Amino acid sequence: METVTYTGDDDDTIIVVEEQKEGDHLAEVQREARKRADSILGKLTSSMTYKLADRPPWYSTIVLAFQHFLTMFGGCLAIPFVLGPALCIEGKVILLSKLLATICFLSGIQTFIMTTFGVRLPIVQGPSFAFVVPLISMMNVREACPAGGDNSTNVEDNAEFYSRMQETQGALIVSSFFEIVLGFTGIISILMKYIGPLTIAPTVTLIGLSLTPVATEKCSVHWGIATFTMALIILCSQYIDRLKVPCLGFSKSNGCHVFRYPLFRLFPIFIAAVLSWLLCFILTITDVFPNDPSSPNYRVRTDANSEGVANTPWFYFPYPGQWGAPSFSAGGVFGMSAAVLASIVESIGDYYACAKLSGAPNPPDHALNRGIGIEGIGGFLAGLWGACVSATSYSTNIGMIGLTKVSSLLVIQVMSTFLVMMGILLKFGAVFATIPEPIIGGIIAVSVGMVTSVGISNLQYVDINSPRNLFIVGFSLLLGTSLPDYMSKNPHAIQTGSATVDQIFAVLLGTSMFIGGLTGFILDNTIPGTPAERGIGKMLSMYSSSKNDDDNDDAIGDDNELKTEVSRLVNQCYELPYGMSYIRTWAWTSRLPFCPTFSGLDCNCKPKDQLWRRKPRETDGTDTKEK
Repeated sequence: METVTYTGDDDDTIIVVEEQKEGDHLAEVQREARKRADSILGKLTSSMTYKLADRPPWYSTIVLAFQHFLTMFGGCLAIPFVLGPALCIEGKVILLSKLLATICFLSGIQTFIMTTFGVRLPIVQGPSFAFVVPLISMMNVREACPAGGDNSTNVEDNAEFYSRMQETQGALIVSSFFEIVLGFTGIISILMKYIGPLTIAPTVTLIGLSLTPVATEKCSVHWGIATFTMALIILCSQYIDRLKVPCLGFSKSNGCHVFRYPLFRLFPIFIAAVLSWLLCFILTITDVFPNDPSSPNYRVRTDANSEGVANTPWFYFPYPGQWGAPSFSAGGVFGMSAAVLASIVESIGDYYACAKLSGAPNPPDHALNRGIGIEGIGGFLAGLWGACVSATSYSTNIGMIGLTKVSSLLVIQVMSTFLVMMGILLKFGAVFATIPEPIIGGIIAVSVGMVTSVGISNLQYVDINSPRNLFIVGFSLLLGTSLPDYMSKNPHAIQTGSATVDQIFAVLLGTSMFIGGLTGFILDNTIPGTPAERGIGKMLSMYSSSKNDDDNDDAIGDDNELKTEVSRLVNQCYELPYGMSYIRTWAWTSRLPFCPTFSGLDCNCKPKDQLWRRKPRETDGTDTKEK
């Protein structure tokens, strides 16, 4: 080190020497922290072909992005058909295609915002089935849909659809604001301490079970085609999913070569839909299906809605208020708010799963809070545009990251542009809107089965042999099934004297996931049970943002300054893409739950103690607990 000579007062000389020592120590800490952080990240990303910040070649990026697009498009496609009868647009190709275009357009915007400013993981945002159940409950309170002609463009004929959509928009806007508050204030990280598997399991399970009548109605148009579609999906996804198709490829290193592609594992729904559609086309041109519109099997023909496709314009740009000004109802707001809670729980689990498959460290609290807040903003935009449901993370696309070993954010951001383009090219949406109903029914049936099984899988964390847990699960599912069924048959059973209160109770009591989830939450938090029996401790240990530090304490040692720097470098992927130099210099940002410098919140319910308390930045390892 170069010797610095300073002439002046002795006190000034001492200050300069101390500053030099402090600077040398800081540089040494940064070098050591970088070395250890690189070692930790190297272990996490050792199996990844392209990591989060990598930029694959443009041709690979396009192919990988299109692959993600095909994987999630089935979810976008199913929502309009599921909600068509409730929104009074069943069989109206133009309105269905516009709704599909709006959903795709908003999903693209939400995906781009989430990957850029949200949780900063390669997570695809798509329409959530959690919002379908309360929306159908909202519509059941209203009068039946008026009889009208298919493919009508007359405003008066479609007035009921506009009215229903406006009510849906208002409920979605208010409930999304509720999600924004939960995320950006950090409250959700505290609530998760009381929401355990016995609350999550009946909530998600009932989402699937409540959609069974929708799948049955679509399949009943022609059970043969529906069964053929389901059989193809099961064949591709379960039996021949490991069979890889030989394909020709080219690279600079290997030139022209043959590689094997897991086609059936990645696109089971797409393959089944195309083959079933082709079968319906063959049976249509050979007049196996009747050409009489009054026949039940007429809806299986591929040309049943050809006039609607011809009348649909090529381009359409979704815009806010396209269905009219939002209207607000108390029942709709409460019902959608229940869906928000279910969506939040699902998304948090997906964040951790995505981080694990992407070779990233577990997301810290600020990333979780920001992700939920951004999902709320996405729902707010969906309410303004009229996408009828909010978005959530798609687990199928997360699973694809594990298959392809590509977690690049750029790939997902390019995929989001595909969704936006799909929303603008209305003619393509109209073509997909003409898919025969039995094919849609088969796709919905398999999708609903997967949603139901995901809910049941949450019971892996609890002691399933415990009579306490068996009672909570069974009673929650029973009440969540029977009470909404009663309300659907008796929509005017609630008579309190106030129309607003009647609507609130009618929607909430008709929403199965709300009844089942609330019942499970109350019973799980009031009936005595050990932490191991309840499964909350096991679930939180898997979904703990502090697990990164715990796993590497032995390697880092007891130097708190070094620990802090290593933690910052390891979690650097969760920092915002812009403005970090300013955020680190502003001390007040450590109090914002969505900022990367956030120091944490804690909820302590002990008497004579503060409810909100900041976690200390650093500890010296000694026990400072009050005695």
